[in-house]
Amino acid sequence: MEMTGMANSTSTSTNRAAWDHSSHPDFFNYYARKSLSCETLERFTRVRDKALTLLAQANGPARTLEVVDIGCGAGTQCRLWAQSGHRVHGIDVNEALIEVAARRARQEQFDIAFKVGSATELPYDDGSMDVSLLTEILEHVTDWRTCLIEAARVLKPGGLLFLSTTNRLCPLQEAFSLPLYSWYPGVLKHHCERLAVSTRPEIANHATYPAVNWFTSYSLVAYLEKHGFRCLDRFDMIDSEQLGGLKKLLINGARAIPPLRFAGHVLTPGTVIVALKQG
Repeated sequence: MEMTGMANSTSTSTNRAAWDHSSHPDFFNYYARKSLSCETLERFTRVRDKALTLLAQANGPARTLEVVDIGCGAGTQCRLWAQSGHRVHGIDVNEALIEVAARRARQEQFDIAFKVGSATELPYDDGSMDVSLLTEILEHVTDWRTCLIEAARVLKPGGLLFLSTTNRLCPLQEAFSLPLYSWYPGVLKHHCERLAVSTRPEIANHATYPAVNWFTSYSLVAYLEKHGFRCLDRFDMIDSEQLGGLKKLLINGARAIPPLRFAGHVLTPGTVIVALKQG
């Protein structure tokens, strides 16, 4: 993961201080190091390539796009989009990581507009972006609905929202280093959240804002469709024609048979959705 969890701009200073581990060296070192891992680079490259393919299918051949990475951390995803020739904007609540992101971009001679700011109050005009990226951030923002509405507000008609977050259905997750955490009852999750921001920050990887929201693909798709998006989940996005044998059969089965799709979500860590904003 390369995210810090962007603060809700309406939080009180007391709550903000209680949740803030960003000055802890383990927090900074974890995200700065993780952002350069081969796993992170490969994952963000797949996100970019899939997003560009889906945009081309919906809107025609690719052009120079305006892209915003919300919760950009140390800027790895921003640099990958800039590498493809797009105009990129990165925003994150953590000033130290924004400084790292800006320095790395300069070193690679990329002109990326980085800002410190909140996911719930984006400093961009309505309809100014072609792509909004929300990569492992929604679970960390208390007011996640406003975060989604803001990401949608800045998109042009025909623009693409990429969203990855927690999956409440799957027992495997990375947000907390606790077994089967996504299946914990709410009261036990709240207890773990309190530990993560007080005496046991290591159980949530020293995250500034540990995961507090747990989603299903079904609930997020329903929410986004109400706000004028056409949505694809992870099974819709796979090009099954490029698969062979059993894999192709399983993907096509998941698309056609609702119980199989549900089982697929239970077996898959994380929720991934691409949503296209309707004109």
